Amino acid sequence: MAQKVWFMTGIARGLGHALAKAVLARGDLVIGTTRHGEQPAGLAADNLTILPLEMTDRKQIVCTAAAAFARHGRLDVIVNNAGYGLLGSIEASTLDEADHVFAVNFFGPLALIRAALPRLREQQCGHIVNISSIAGIAPTPGAGLYAATKSALDGMSYSLAQEVAPFGIWVTVVNPGSFRTEFLSTRSVLRTSRSIDDYAVTSGRAVDGLLTRDGQQLGDPDRGATAIMEAVESDEPPLNLLLGSDALDRARGRLDRFEEDLTRWERLTLSTDFTA
Repeated sequence: MAQKVWFMTGIARGLGHALAKAVLARGDLVIGTTRHGEQPAGLAADNLTILPLEMTDRKQIVCTAAAAFARHGRLDVIVNNAGYGLLGSIEASTLDEADHVFAVNFFGPLALIRAALPRLREQQCGHIVNISSIAGIAPTPGAGLYAATKSALDGMSYSLAQEVAPFGIWVTVVNPGSFRTEFLSTRSVLRTSRSIDDYAVTSGRAVDGLLTRDGQQLGDPDRGATAIMEAVESDEPPLNLLLGSDALDRARGRLDRFEEDLTRWERLTLSTDFTA
């Protein structure tokens, strides 16, 4: 199997760390980013290069992408993994909080993709893997803004896949369920700066329930990393890759509700066309 060059953001912990570890163990080359260029624990390897990257710094994103391509002369796989969660009701959140979570979770990956595309088109090959969330498909109360960033990432990826297919570039959106990582720790998830008592039974209850499951999540990050690698190595990689039984259940539930609305309101939907 030919050695690949992977560029991954956010490998300090979580699924990104597990993926970097698995790719390194296979002997591929990894260029990984952490916020301050710190060496992630347990990832020391000759085939690993660490670069600093703050996902809100657009100029640094462009420079880091250029440095990544220059390191080995090409990039085969780009993994947009860096991001964080924001929990709380939509009304309780501030616009500054919304701006920041979109800057990191959506506009950062978008900037990196735009910086990489000219070289990928020149290569006539490559694979962009965007780590989203099941929240982007089936949101729950208390995670509306986080879900919005992931829905935006999903939608952009679907259009991008169609635009770049003629250049031999693949795009895969990964929608994980709950994985037993540090994602629910204060280093990876924030709560809105205020709360509103009226939402205690909806967003409040959902957030509290989510946080109490920390350490009991169904997803194994090492198995998740293996699944991503298998998808990347396939002859026809998927556009959508869900990870975890909980992700599959939530996606199917969302599809069922969507189908119910399509059927129930079909008459009204069709009533808006011009008559012949």
